[in-house]
Amino acid sequence: MASSGEGGSKVDQWRRQVMLGTLPNDFLRMPKTPAQTQEEVDHATALHLQHQMMAQPQQAVGRLQMTVVSAVLNKNYGMTRMDPYVRVRVGHYIYETQTDTNGAKTPRWSKVFQIYQFPKGVNTIHIEIYDERTLTDDELIAWVNLPIPETIFQGETVDEWYSLSGKMGEGQEGAINVVLSYTTAPALPHAFGQVMMVPPYAYGSEYTHVPVYTLPPNQQAPTCAQPQPRPISEEDLKQLGEMFPSVEAEVVKSVLEVSHGNKEKAINSLLQMQDS
Repeated sequence: MASSGEGGSKVDQWRRQVMLGTLPNDFLRMPKTPAQTQEEVDHATALHLQHQMMAQPQQAVGRLQMTVVSAVLNKNYGMTRMDPYVRVRVGHYIYETQTDTNGAKTPRWSKVFQIYQFPKGVNTIHIEIYDERTLTDDELIAWVNLPIPETIFQGETVDEWYSLSGKMGEGQEGAINVVLSYTTAPALPHAFGQVMMVPPYAYGSEYTHVPVYTLPPNQQAPTCAQPQPRPISEEDLKQLGEMFPSVEAEVVKSVLEVSHGNKEKAINSLLQMQDS
């Protein structure tokens, strides 16, 4: 009887130790580390700040619109046709175009960048053209420091060709067509959104290694509709070829295509290329 009583008392003790009712939220969970706790705090703070900025009245901000149209290069580096893309540096921000596969010496991108809250004190845009490689690092083939024209701040749109420098020398690598304009408009939500950091390719040059920043994919700024190109006739190509006999026929055709079949604009572009 004594042993039976002792056994019953032990069962009663075990029953009293059993937790009845709703389990706590941290049941069977490992305690959070200080780093995890700080991460949650940072995340909550970031969301709070984002909601605050979204709730603020829209203010007018400056917007620089930059279109990297195309380039005419003087040399194709490598054994195969080059796959060029452009990297643009505006202050501490860096943007990239898509790669023109097999673009070789006449790549085209027609990439529009909307740069909100234009950095103060920035008066130049650094442009680099790379050849995208598969088995080795991408090769820097041309670059230019583009002075920002003061006339764009007065409402003018500047459409110019700029000489490129590289291994062949200062201003000897060809030219790139860039369109610049500046407007004042209400700030869009994505102008204050989170900025992603994309690991850059190895520069392999004299330039400082910097991270590449871009807008999240679902918050890209809208691009402008491209004008419908006019049909390009053999007569137009022949006339331009006669006017610019020192320019390769492929380059003349590319400039005319970039000008959307506008012969006068193509002539001005070819003149600028020869003067640069």
